[in-house]
Amino acid sequence: MQADYFKKKRLSSLSFFVVLAIITVMAIIITEYNVVKGFTSLPQAVQWALGNFYPTVESLEKLPDIMDKLIETLLVSVAATTIGALFALIFAVLGSNTTRVNAFFGSICRGVATVFRNIDVAAWAMILLFSFGQSSLTGYFALFFGSFGFLTRAFVETIDEVSSGSVEALRATGAGYFSIISQSVIPASIPQMISWILFMIETNVRSATLIGLLTGSGIGFTFNLYYKSLNYDIAALVVISIMAAILCIEAISNYVRRVIL
Repeated sequence: MQADYFKKKRLSSLSFFVVLAIITVMAIIITEYNVVKGFTSLPQAVQWALGNFYPTVESLEKLPDIMDKLIETLLVSVAATTIGALFALIFAVLGSNTTRVNAFFGSICRGVATVFRNIDVAAWAMILLFSFGQSSLTGYFALFFGSFGFLTRAFVETIDEVSSGSVEALRATGAGYFSIISQSVIPASIPQMISWILFMIETNVRSATLIGLLTGSGIGFTFNLYYKSLNYDIAALVVISIMAAILCIEAISNYVRRVIL
């Protein structure tokens, strides 16, 4: 029996890789992608980057302006994540199988979150451009909608995972709905929820760079402006600033996770 099980598992894995290989070959044929040219052009790309894409002493004069745009991007990302987390918490409590008011209303809450989660932040930015134009507000709402959808799903799973036992115990004692939420669900779930919020902030900082290209705001627009004007040294300084900010945020997030988890 065990031999048959491992044989079936190997056949399933082999079938998966065969299908993946067929899809890859079909994609190469349809897009007319030249694999050999793609790999052989890599050394030239690296050589160009080393020869042109690096900051100079003159580019450091633009560092204050770059930092202003970077701080703006960071603040928008944090604000969108935290406000999205508040709304996500409400929808997660109402949509969780453990704490929902009723099945119908819970399904509606989960459905709304699913719609927001499955639309990418870049798509949200393009949709919102028609309403708000190219502005920081467009980027904020794009990140907010994406954060809300993702965090609602994460919070629902967290509540169902860590709170089901304590919720049943409180219900057995006759505790009210709001008492259960405040005394059991929130205290038990808050460490994992904070971890998800920190992860979302990291993700939004990265996404905000791309969103800035579409909305004409933040550090993404700054990079696009200098890159298109062929100021590669300043564009390289923008990239280095973004990388440094992301690494700092990741280090802070990892430290907070070690403390709370």
